[in-house]
Amino acid sequence: MAEAKNTILIGIAGGTGSGKTTLADKVVDSFGRDEVSILRHDNYYKRHDEMNYEDRSKLNYDHPDAFDTELLCEHIKELKKGKAIQMPVYDYTIHNRSDKTILVEPAPVIVLEGILIFAEPSLCELMDIRVFVDTDADVRILRRIVRDVKDRGRSLDSVINQYLTTVKPMHEQFVEPSKRRADIIIPEGGENAVALEMLIQRVRKHLEEA
Repeated sequence: MAEAKNTILIGIAGGTGSGKTTLADKVVDSFGRDEVSILRHDNYYKRHDEMNYEDRSKLNYDHPDAFDTELLCEHIKELKKGKAIQMPVYDYTIHNRSDKTILVEPAPVIVLEGILIFAEPSLCELMDIRVFVDTDADVRILRRIVRDVKDRGRSLDSVINQYLTTVKPMHEQFVEPSKRRADIIIPEGGENAVALEMLIQRVRKHLEEA
């Protein structure tokens, strides 16, 4: 495949349960797969085959060091060159990467969504548009509880304990300060219809010019 021209990377960040994934999905769903590709930061947690399950479960997954930033940056650069990549798949039930991957094809627009993507300067340098989803902390923790208990099979006590010991302090140390790197701040994420439409129009304009 020939080198891609005028590819833009849109970074969508925000705290846990902020609505960033909903916003990212709605942007992607508004276009075809040939037009917009998506990368999930959560899929780039580092692989830890050298640890047993108990040790992996004790790791701080809310710190920037938990992610394989080097691999993610490499994949973004490959996509911008017009080359497909195999995005890793993270399995929350084993606290490790699975052996599966997801084929991501190059496209004129790449969306990258994740909590800590603005905390990494090397990632920010690759982004053309940086969007931060800003949502009240009470709303975010309630959404996280529902997601982790219902979809990831975790106990309520474990979710609350993790929130208090790592999620909240890491948010205050890394996520909230990273908001200063945003070009656009959107309250309530994918539920903000006006902001969503403005972002979709920006993407549509780029596709028309590409």
